[in-house]
Amino acid sequence: MQRLAFLVGKWEGEARVLRGPGLIEDLAQTEGAEYKLGGLVLVIEGVGRNKGGEPILQAYGIISFDDESATYRMRAFNDGRFLETEVRLLEPDGSQQTNGMTWGFKLGDFRTASTLRINEDGDWTEVAELFIGDQPPRTLLELSVHKI
Repeated sequence: MQRLAFLVGKWEGEARVLRGPGLIEDLAQTEGAEYKLGGLVLVIEGVGRNKGGEPILQAYGIISFDDESATYRMRAFNDGRFLETEVRLLEPDGSQQTNGMTWGFKLGDFRTASTLRINEDGDWTEVAELFIGDQPPRTLLELSVHKI
């Protein structure tokens, strides 16, 4: 679980989220990540607020390591739903350490792909895309937050 230490802390910044066909909303975004149960799990809570301060996007994720399969697993909750998925860590890129991870899910013709990275400035960036059949991907979420 220590390989996920790059996420631990409090973060703030902005997000853009697709709220419906052609409806994109800009949000003030916060993220908080901390170990629980003596480091057995990492919990991440994200809240995106509109210009009026209302929470529009709320997500909660729990990541753990499965010793038997040697994989990271995440259960994430959002908008009254949850998903369970494997999380794959990104390998360092060349001489510069790049921390990040990817995850997604598939349901019928619908598929998502999310990529979280800590960029060279130390900012947490995240992009989530939605794929429907053979249609071009749609960006569901773009997020950029910095540690506070």
